[in-house]
Amino acid sequence: MKDVVRDLLDVIRLEQLETNLFRGQSRDTGQKSIFGGLVAGQALMAASRTVDAERPVHSLHAYFIRPGDFSIPIVYDVERVRDGKSFTTRRVTAIQHGRPIFTLEASFQVEEGGVEHQADMPAVPAPETLPSDQSLREQFAHRIPERMREAFLAERPVEFRPIKPANGFEAEPQDPTRETWFRIAEPLEVDTATHRALLAFCSDFGLLGTAMLPHGMNFFQPHVQSASIDHAMWFHRPFRVDEWLLYSTQSPSASGARGMNFGYIYRQDGVLVASVAQEGLMRLRPQEPRS
Repeated sequence: MKDVVRDLLDVIRLEQLETNLFRGQSRDTGQKSIFGGLVAGQALMAASRTVDAERPVHSLHAYFIRPGDFSIPIVYDVERVRDGKSFTTRRVTAIQHGRPIFTLEASFQVEEGGVEHQADMPAVPAPETLPSDQSLREQFAHRIPERMREAFLAERPVEFRPIKPANGFEAEPQDPTRETWFRIAEPLEVDTATHRALLAFCSDFGLLGTAMLPHGMNFFQPHVQSASIDHAMWFHRPFRVDEWLLYSTQSPSASGARGMNFGYIYRQDGVLVASVAQEGLMRLRPQEPRS
């Protein structure tokens, strides 16, 4: 197994401190604060550790409250809100420096049968026919500030293959839609709870950037301030994160310095496995005049 994949599994699996108290390690990914998907994945894992395996998570709703500090661990305090006949509810608070940085509520359900329908998967090229995100990043490495270049080029545990690769350094407006194949490119011998926590981790990649597309904005522009505000997920059907999944995202609105994004995650056979919603901060700061 690749070191980067082993490390991701290490950080998504938490240390149990007490019955409802867990501790997770963080990682410096070259950003100013902890990657939001990591906190969401760890918080979901903490909640899942207090629920019977026969009740997988079916939804979560979360808020990012403060930037996370990647120099110290994160403590996850789980509140057992309700254990019903069919549904279980958990509330999780992520804590650093004695203050909450993130909150999550998750609902778990006994697996049941019922009527089914789903939206069709977009018609896109197969992932095997597309270049990897790693090769695309190497093309633009010279455009990255030197202090960020090593982190930008570092091998990642998740492999991405965008349908329409975008030059993140060009401020050309585009339609607010995006499709990307992704997977953890190593076979994983993990349980359903871990697969779902890892999908929560992956679901934060690129989502907020969809709302930036029509405005020619990107994360590398010094006058752009961006951050995830909230995050919601619904898990519909079984999947594995070590097999190709298509992330289809769209942004219906941006206003009030916030961008709204929706995402739909499909298996390669066209089955819809999860839906995602997120609002993020998209603030434009005054640009300094060029000398």
